[in-house]
Amino acid sequence: FVFPVTSQIEAVDRKGPEGVKINSTISSINSISWWLTARKIARYKPDFVVVRYWLPFMGPCLGTICKWVKKMTGVPVIAICDNVIPHEKRIGDRFFTKYFTKHVDKFVAMSSSVLDDLNEFDTDKPRKLLYHPVYDHFGEGVDKEFARKHLSIPLEKKVVLFFGIIRKYKGLKLLLEALAKVKNKQDLRLIVAGEFYEDRIKYNRLIDKLNLQEVVKIDSGFVDKHKVKFYFCAADIVAQPYLSATQSGVTQIAYHFEVPMLVTNVGGLPEMVPHGKVGYVTDVNAQQIADAIEKYFEGNDQAEFRQNILEEKKRFSWDFFATEISEMANG
Repeated sequence: FVFPVTSQIEAVDRKGPEGVKINSTISSINSISWWLTARKIARYKPDFVVVRYWLPFMGPCLGTICKWVKKMTGVPVIAICDNVIPHEKRIGDRFFTKYFTKHVDKFVAMSSSVLDDLNEFDTDKPRKLLYHPVYDHFGEGVDKEFARKHLSIPLEKKVVLFFGIIRKYKGLKLLLEALAKVKNKQDLRLIVAGEFYEDRIKYNRLIDKLNLQEVVKIDSGFVDKHKVKFYFCAADIVAQPYLSATQSGVTQIAYHFEVPMLVTNVGGLPEMVPHGKVGYVTDVNAQQIADAIEKYFEGNDQAEFRQNILEEKKRFSWDFFATEISEMANG
């Protein structure tokens, strides 16, 4: 019901980054594991604790761990918040998030919209806006020709990538409707790479209805981290036609592989993708998305966008992110 897919945990590499030991101790539905996790954290004698929050379902679990850690150690707890109000709402969401925020001392919001949303749960505790750093753990990029050969995509095609879990708010339906409006779409190829959180059949029917069978390539299922580079390096542009959003990890993968982006004007996406500099920002409108795709492939923006990405992604360094959190903890 909460995670209607087959692979929430990446099975290929659980060792984590070099030099970082990861212990999987938390069960979101086993309260005994919450206490054991809090005790384990306390034994490290930390100066401060950082918790990632992205889903109200995790509120009871993470909130209780934070409460016990504070009782055991007395150190501050900082929450890095991807979302505090979910895109797809369920009963209990507000209660769970309120419980979590009660046991946190300071907040880091990953977008200005999340920063604003926090006010619905807390208005007094310190908070800071920090953008998610670039995802750089997917390895170096590969040559476009090699990437396309790996994915069986002709080199001459103009490739749009839709990457990540497919949910209604991600706007795949809107993107398909936009592609149907693009002139000369026989030269296009849309790659949809990710795991479906909803019924795939309705998308297959829409593709048939719009006569996009020769345009759309769907690689459904969890994408292993070692295969991510092939999708992004094969792409000319990454599309994020979201109906709602706070921020998106897909943006930071695109920055890592230096691929221009097309995003909709929702949540924090325009903050991450300056319009006309590293990509395009459109309204949530199929015709505007179609126009942007045509402009990108028919105009002269591609090389300029890629060059600008080299400079723009300097805003999203891990060193800066870590320093800001450390200063916040000690402030």
